[in-house]
Amino acid sequence: MLQGLPQTHLPTLAIGGASLLFLYLSRRHLSSWLDALGMAPRYADSLGKIGPIVALLASIMLVSALDLTTAGVQVVGIVPQGLPSISLPTLDLDLLQQLLPAALLLSLVGFVESVSVGQTLAAKRRERIEPNQELIALGSANIAAALSGGLPVTGGFSRSVVNFDAGAQTPMAGAIAAVGIAITALFFTPLLHELPHAVLAATIIIAVLSLVDLGVLGRTWRYSRQDGAAMAVSMLGVLLIGVEAGILLGAGLSLLLFLWRTSQPHVAVVGQVPGSEHFRNVERYAVFESRKVLSVRVDESLYFPNARFLEDRIAKLISQHPAAEHLVLMCPGINLIDTSALESLETISERLRDSGVQLHLSEVKGPVMDRLKNSDFLQQFGGQVFFSQFDALKALDPDTTRLALESAACQPSQTPSQERDS
Repeated sequence: MLQGLPQTHLPTLAIGGASLLFLYLSRRHLSSWLDALGMAPRYADSLGKIGPIVALLASIMLVSALDLTTAGVQVVGIVPQGLPSISLPTLDLDLLQQLLPAALLLSLVGFVESVSVGQTLAAKRRERIEPNQELIALGSANIAAALSGGLPVTGGFSRSVVNFDAGAQTPMAGAIAAVGIAITALFFTPLLHELPHAVLAATIIIAVLSLVDLGVLGRTWRYSRQDGAAMAVSMLGVLLIGVEAGILLGAGLSLLLFLWRTSQPHVAVVGQVPGSEHFRNVERYAVFESRKVLSVRVDESLYFPNARFLEDRIAKLISQHPAAEHLVLMCPGINLIDTSALESLETISERLRDSGVQLHLSEVKGPVMDRLKNSDFLQQFGGQVFFSQFDALKALDPDTTRLALESAACQPSQTPSQERDS
């Protein structure tokens, strides 16, 4: 942009700047001005949304009247008139093999972009979208585009925002827009010949500005630096390279960060909170610990990236608690145990048994238990599966549970970080 400043075209700059100012004022203030003049709020709101139409018509008349095309103002020019004919595409296997990789990438990026835009706009109205239905709609639209010689169809960001900003509420708005486009293509394309590119750009810029949130990057970074890094990479990729590259970079980095984060799950030794049946992290609360029973809570699903990490962590904890006779793996945060993690649990059970320690499970979720029942682990590991951690400690060390229930000791105050990581 800086290199292009010396080539700035002043008439185009004036048209674009005036269009931006007019569209901004009409969007932000026109309806309130009309309301102040006594117009009914319903009509004032409707007229406040016709600013883009007024800007298009006024710019066409201005360019035609002053013959600004001879001054170098770029206009739309000739737009083909009429509707495309329906025909089957040429079936060429060699061409299909050449286009297939690009087609797969386009379909992926188009789906991600469409769903992202749809969810963003739906969230503004506290609505939700169904991604499966969006995928079916995109596939149908692209089949129709292929038969009519059209370009790949996606839920474009700029077009969707313009449609949303115009007050569209239901999918009928898209159907009406399609009819309008067909009528325009049949009869009115010559009128668009003198439409300046700068006015089209200004319309899109003003519409998209409503979705720009400059503070979101800072808020995300403060909350999670990993998510903030993924967002920053996506933003820079879109701005510097392109939408497709930005989305792929962001998705790839997010996947890598997810694998890294889940490969080192939070594992806490827990104890019984005095006067209750609850268990909390021994490093954060004044709790009762059993010398015989080591209670360990895992706050992540177990799968191949973190399976070996759990083995090493359990081995380290056992070395720090030489008097332990039982180890109860508390599983309320485990939603999945894959084959690799199951093998690690079997290894952990065997190593603990060789050390004179028996492995048990507690608070196992139903879907996880269903998977475990399909294996031989429950029959071979030799321990018990308890409904709750309190039941486990009560069965394995009743004296500790009795002392904890009879105790009236006060818990230390919690900070917000402790509540999240208790």
